[in-house]
Amino acid sequence: MPLYENFEQQLFELFPDACKKVQKTQIAFSNKHVFACASFLRVRRKADLPSPYFVVTLGLSYPLESKRVAAKVEPYSGRWTTHIIIADTTDIDDELLSWLGDAYAFAATK
Repeated sequence: MPLYENFEQQLFELFPDACKKVQKTQIAFSNKHVFACASFLRVRRKADLPSPYFVVTLGLSYPLESKRVAAKVEPYSGRWTTHIIIADTTDIDDELLSWLGDAYAFAATK
């Protein structure tokens, strides 16, 4: 829980106008549309997942090329759903926050 709370705090510091919706399997963050989600999605085999962890899912306009990306799909042309495993507070860094900014901007233009 402290790991997720750190993520949420930093997200709202960057995007104070973002809305949070707690759902059964994820927590979604939106402006005009959903730009990020936090969940326990199993994007790797259980044995390959750290403990504790959660997954940040971003909606981006481009395929994110990084070794930090656990999985990505293009559900339709021009929209990439990208999953990143967060296992430590050091994972919530400037790089991740920059990608969150890209996802926030992309959602605002849809």
